[in-house]
Amino acid sequence: MRSAFKMRAYPTPQQEAVLNRTFGCVRLVWNKVLAWRQARYRTEGVTTSYAESDRYLTALKHDPDLAFLSEVSSVALQQTVRHQYAAMTVSRDPCGRWYVSLAVEVADPEQAPPAGRAVGVDLGVTDFAVTSDGEKIANARHLVRRERRLARYQRRMARRQPGSNNRRKARAKVARAHRKVAASRADFLHKTSTRLVRDHDVIVIEDLNVTGMVRNRRLAKAISDASWGTFRSMLEYKAVRYGRRLIVIDRWCPSSKTCSACGHLLAVLPLGTRTWRCPSCRALHDRDVNAAKNILAAGLAVPACGDDVRQSGSSGVRSSMKQEPRPVRAGIPVLLAGSSQDSLIRGSR
Repeated sequence: MRSAFKMRAYPTPQQEAVLNRTFGCVRLVWNKVLAWRQARYRTEGVTTSYAESDRYLTALKHDPDLAFLSEVSSVALQQTVRHQYAAMTVSRDPCGRWYVSLAVEVADPEQAPPAGRAVGVDLGVTDFAVTSDGEKIANARHLVRRERRLARYQRRMARRQPGSNNRRKARAKVARAHRKVAASRADFLHKTSTRLVRDHDVIVIEDLNVTGMVRNRRLAKAISDASWGTFRSMLEYKAVRYGRRLIVIDRWCPSSKTCSACGHLLAVLPLGTRTWRCPSCRALHDRDVNAAKNILAAGLAVPACGDDVRQSGSSGVRSSMKQEPRPVRAGIPVLLAGSSQDSLIRGSR
């Protein structure tokens, strides 16, 4: 299988000076070659091969106005052209840290031992995730915890004179604060997704419309900080890697409004209502735990509640028909203990 690795690099001050100078030439070559390829495609309707791009790079180096391109390593400039056809790279973040990224072929990892369990996961803002087992994974709120300090650093940077060393130092401090937020968020997402994949053979989640949800100005920052899209991507590739099964059910499933005990469907359930009692069977439900149970039931009853289902090992989403938003007339099949869950877990091995 093909895997990507990103590693920290520690150049010396002399090497860093050379790299900074090379980066300037690399950016120029990248932009000019890309613009030439796009213009050639628009005007002539043909694609450009790597050999043609390499010859164009040679012509650029003979341009008197671009003579400085000969002052840096030709290997880096040629590799820049290759980067437009493949992914291997050297990068630097705003903090000044250097990284090397490699895409390589590695042996397939060993499949994880069967766990004998399936789980439904309901993602949220108050709690990052709630499982059908009743576990609530707290939302770490990485940005909120560092927001006041980050705002202070940004105010200090705004007061510094543009182009001064003090402004450069202040900008680096802001960048480091952002990096710490991103690093702590990535650590949390990796640990949570790895634990779910390790402990369950089948994981069922909802296909959330994150792009549409962040348009809500009141919740946009909290939703972005939760990084549900990144979490789903981690679950997808880890499920494939370790032989688990990930099922993504349709977003229109009424998971919160359906009684997981008897299947009764409420007409309306306000967002502020966190617990409710079923008028049919009188069962008392925690909103999020009930939703997670229904998500699992919908995944086991595929395609009972919508068509869009992604499974580990598949290259895309299979759909028997296009599903449009419409009023819900039926609830979710009740999850019966035993046979349904056991048969799906056995089928995933």
